[in-house]
Amino acid sequence: MNTESSLSLRRRALWPLLSTLGALTVLAPLAQAEGYPDKPVTLVVGYPAGGSTDLMARTIGPELSRRLGTPVVIENLGGAGGAIGAQKVASAAADGYTLLVGANNEIAIKRLVAPASVKYELRDFTPLGLIASQPMVLVASPRTGVKTVADFMKQVKANPGKFTYGSSGVGTALHLAGEMIKDQGGLFMTHIPYRGVAPLTTDLLGSNVDYGVFVLSSGLPLIKSGKLVALGTTERKRSQATPDVPAVAETPALKNIDISSWFALLGPARLPEPVAARLKKALAETLQAPEVRKKLEETGSTVANPQLDLARFMAEESAKYKRIVEFARIEE
Repeated sequence: MNTESSLSLRRRALWPLLSTLGALTVLAPLAQAEGYPDKPVTLVVGYPAGGSTDLMARTIGPELSRRLGTPVVIENLGGAGGAIGAQKVASAAADGYTLLVGANNEIAIKRLVAPASVKYELRDFTPLGLIASQPMVLVASPRTGVKTVADFMKQVKANPGKFTYGSSGVGTALHLAGEMIKDQGGLFMTHIPYRGVAPLTTDLLGSNVDYGVFVLSSGLPLIKSGKLVALGTTERKRSQATPDVPAVAETPALKNIDISSWFALLGPARLPEPVAARLKKALAETLQAPEVRKKLEETGSTVANPQLDLARFMAEESAKYKRIVEFARIEE
């Protein structure tokens, strides 16, 4: 028998084994998915406890646990503007036990302003659903004496370069909102980046920075207590949580301001479809639970439509942020 015939016979002999191995490779994730979940699920939050993203995770966590029939644990992994937590999930096993409750900061913006240090892309995640969105709010230190957006613009325009505004960091949604206001209003003021909301709050209350941009849920306690002055929210319409606070866009010169902070549930790429489907269903049911909706709406959030195509939404948002980042030349 020649060498070619011998090889052909070997291939035919191995074919059933190779077919079986291939089938097992395909069926293994499905078999794992059938028993999903059979242990606790971890929701990674890329920020310390107490912030807006952490609040989202802790609001949906108990109901999500009930819907999945397993404990849901929150893991706060702060650092690099949420990117460390996002990277952990992007690199995690695609089994549905390590998920990200993330904000647009680390999901869509961070890689635009720090491409050298952020090693993940949108394609490294499985979109499971948008949780909610909420506006940001432009606030003033009482020291400024400013009460309205019109007053703010008048003061800053009369003193170019004199005034400062703070955000929770370079390349965050808060920073981008501030740059949009500067751009559309023709304002010259200095951005002061902080490592989170807490130090920004301290400096605003101490009059070390003049203005600030907060996610509405983080700013509400300070606004309600009268410690900071709310000038305007950043979505096109007023927030139901603060009906007396105008939208920034109500000021004619800033009529195109429309930017929000949003929060989504993501898994690692290549989650088995049955696992992804189970998580999507559990999240949709969680967001329809009256107690969850009530808590989210009290923070100024708009609960997401469960039919929204998250992958498409994130791609569109990324394109919008890219235009702002390039125009303002934002880089970390």
